[in-house]
Amino acid sequence: MANELSGPEWCTRFPASDSVDRLMVPFRDKVKRFLDALGAGDAAVSIGATFRPKQLAYLMHYAWQIANRKIAPRAVPPMSGVEINWVHPTVDESVAAAAAMVAAYGIAYEPLLTSRHTQGLAIDLEIAWVGDLAIADAKGHHLAVDTGPRDGTNQALWGIGASFGVMKLANDPLHWSSDGH
Repeated sequence: MANELSGPEWCTRFPASDSVDRLMVPFRDKVKRFLDALGAGDAAVSIGATFRPKQLAYLMHYAWQIANRKIAPRAVPPMSGVEINWVHPTVDESVAAAAAMVAAYGIAYEPLLTSRHTQGLAIDLEIAWVGDLAIADAKGHHLAVDTGPRDGTNQALWGIGASFGVMKLANDPLHWSSDGH
């Protein structure tokens, strides 16, 4: 029986990795080549989440579900090794605790229980540059990204990433993966 009430203190447990080395091969190698190309082009890159443990995905998913009243706290299935109690004295308290978790995690989109992050096939990247980005694609063709925006939402950059096998998810400013999902 889960006995520790849900709340933001759970958000430091089961942390996501920001290490490229936690990605699955061959995606890891493709990401490294893309990052090398970005670095050679003087782009500033900050790595967010790479691998997300299944326990973290569970906490994020159900916190979001409860906070958005998509599931009743009592209906959340237990997960072995995660001794969380989603049921507070009132439903409003349960929702508030879940909402505090959503805020602490910084969740912008509904988290999935199984995703490219839990499979080691996704990376969140903040990418920015000043002026034109001189970059080589995976075939060694030297290109210039000379249009805005000068960040990871630039669609010309998406094509360069795709040449390496690192695909951009269009509706998430940071998310890149093995297949664009």
